[in-house]
Amino acid sequence: MSDTGTNETRPPVAVIGTGRMGAAMAVRLREGGFAVTAYNRTRAKAEATGAAVADTPREAAAAADVVLVSLADDTAVREAYGGQDGVTAGLRAEAVVVETSTVAPETVTALAPLVEKAGAALLDAPVSGSVVFVEQGRLTVMAGGDASALEQARPVLDVLASHVVHVGPAGTGAAMKLAVNSLLLGLNQALSEALVLAERAGVAREAAYEVFAAGAAGAPFVQYKKDAYLHPESATVAFTLDLVAKDLDLALALAERVRAPMHQAAANRRLVGEAAEHGLGQRDLSALAEFLRGDRRP
Repeated sequence: MSDTGTNETRPPVAVIGTGRMGAAMAVRLREGGFAVTAYNRTRAKAEATGAAVADTPREAAAAADVVLVSLADDTAVREAYGGQDGVTAGLRAEAVVVETSTVAPETVTALAPLVEKAGAALLDAPVSGSVVFVEQGRLTVMAGGDASALEQARPVLDVLASHVVHVGPAGTGAAMKLAVNSLLLGLNQALSEALVLAERAGVAREAAYEVFAAGAAGAPFVQYKKDAYLHPESATVAFTLDLVAKDLDLALALAERVRAPMHQAAANRRLVGEAAEHGLGQRDLSALAEFLRGDRRP
C-alpha cells in the first residue's frame, strides 16, 4: 500500500479483538503507517499482528483516538465496554469508537450512552467482506451514528474499505448488517442446494460451479468462495455455521420487532441448526453443501 498520508491524518488506533477480521484490520492499518495498539483475551493473537499489545481494553482505548471493536457476539461486546478495565473506562475525550461487530441494534443503543458519558462518540459500523477484502482495502462499511464522528473516523475506515455508507442514526448500521447477512446467508444456502442438485443430476462439481460463477447469480461471494465449495475438506474457516446461526437469530429477532416477513431466513436457520447438530458448527458456512450431500462428518 502506498504511504501517502501524514501523521496528522493517521490518528492512533486501538483494535479490540484480534480474531480473523480484527487481526487483518490491525495488520492493514499498521502497514498503512498507523500506530496500532491491540487487545485480545488470548494475548498471543494480539501479538501476532505486530501491533503494540495492551493488557486490557481500557489500556488499548487510552492509547487511541479511534477504537475499532471486532468481537464475536453481543455478550463479548458488552463485556469489553464495561467495568473498570473496559473500553469506556479508558476512552479519550473526543475519541470515536467504531463498533464493527455483528450485534443487535439494541446493544448499540445500550452502549452509546456509556461512550458519550466519556466524552466520546460511538459509530455502529459493521463491515461486509472477508479477510481478503480487508487485506485489499475493499470492505464495505455501513455506519450508523453521527455524521461528524464518521468523518473523524474516515482516515482509518478509508484504508480498510472501498465503500463507506452512512446509513442513518445509531443502531441503523447494526440493522443494515443483519439485512446484509440475511441476504448473504440466503445465497449460501441457495448456492449449496443448487450445487448439490447439479451434482446429483450428473454434472461435475467444477463445471457446475463455473456456470454459477459466470452467470447472472455470480456475485462476489460466489467468486471468492469457489475453493471452499469445490474443496470443502480443506476449506479455510472464514465464517462458522455457529456464527451463521447467531446472526440469523439476531436478524429474525429484529424482523419480529419491526414486523418484517423473513420466510427465507427462517428456513435458512432451520437447516443451519440441523447442520450444527450433526457436528458442523465450527466448519465454514460453505460446509452446508457438504451437509446436504449427506457427508456430515465434523
